[in-house]
Amino acid sequence: MMQKKNRAFLKWAGGKYSLVEHINARLPQANKLIEPFVGAGSVFLNTSFKRYLLNDINPDLINLYNLLKAQPDAVIHDTQRFFTPEYNREAMYYDLREEFNQTSDPYYRAILFVYLNRHGYNGLCRYSLGGRFNVPFGRYKKPYFPAEEMIVFAEKAQRATFTCLPFEKVFSRARKGNVIYCDPPYAPISKTAAFTSYAAHSFGIDAQTRLARLAVRTSAKRHIPVLISNHDIPVIRELYQGADFTNLSVKRSISQKGATRKPVPEVLAYFAPRTSPVKPDLSVIAGNK
Repeated sequence: MMQKKNRAFLKWAGGKYSLVEHINARLPQANKLIEPFVGAGSVFLNTSFKRYLLNDINPDLINLYNLLKAQPDAVIHDTQRFFTPEYNREAMYYDLREEFNQTSDPYYRAILFVYLNRHGYNGLCRYSLGGRFNVPFGRYKKPYFPAEEMIVFAEKAQRATFTCLPFEKVFSRARKGNVIYCDPPYAPISKTAAFTSYAAHSFGIDAQTRLARLAVRTSAKRHIPVLISNHDIPVIRELYQGADFTNLSVKRSISQKGATRKPVPEVLAYFAPRTSPVKPDLSVIAGNK
């Protein structure tokens, strides 16, 4: 286990910082960790695999990670300029949010993405159906600039490849000897709790079902272990039949009233690679697959 826990440099709904010990305990040894839903990267930052394939459907996030990996000093220096009282004003925030929505310059978008993440309400990442970032101003006294966390991320990113693909394509890149950890947008506890507009794509029950089937197939037929986290609710238990479950209780705000914030039951579902001998596929051996 790593001695010091590393925090992600972005604020992130559903971030896994508080659960990395539990996740680490369930991840088997492997030469590469693949994360189809990397988010802010807490699992990546607190594991010690030789290589990583880190994916997210949000192109702004992956663009930022690639630029931070390639030119950390410049990105950190240029982002820090936006963390002064002058920029922590409502009118300025909305001006910069509009600039972010108007520009297609990857470097400027990356810098503004960090600014909006730290100055926006609750560190949310939300887009309209038209793809416009629409999180309101956060009203923080002095937003924290995560220079140290960005340096740690950039150093570790040298071991990682970042992609922006649908999760199915990421699964297809996995090979024997790898392990896959999935932290998808969670199935809603209630109909009103659905929060799926994170990257202008929803992740409904169809997507949850496709992911579960892919996990079963990948572990059983391709002998690649898959670990998935999600809410511990009946529909998820049903979808993940046959997995080995670890129950977790997570303190997370699902209510705006602080007094009614209760621990939310979550589950880690581990799909072990099938170890029973499999008959060789003679067509593959003959080279006519």
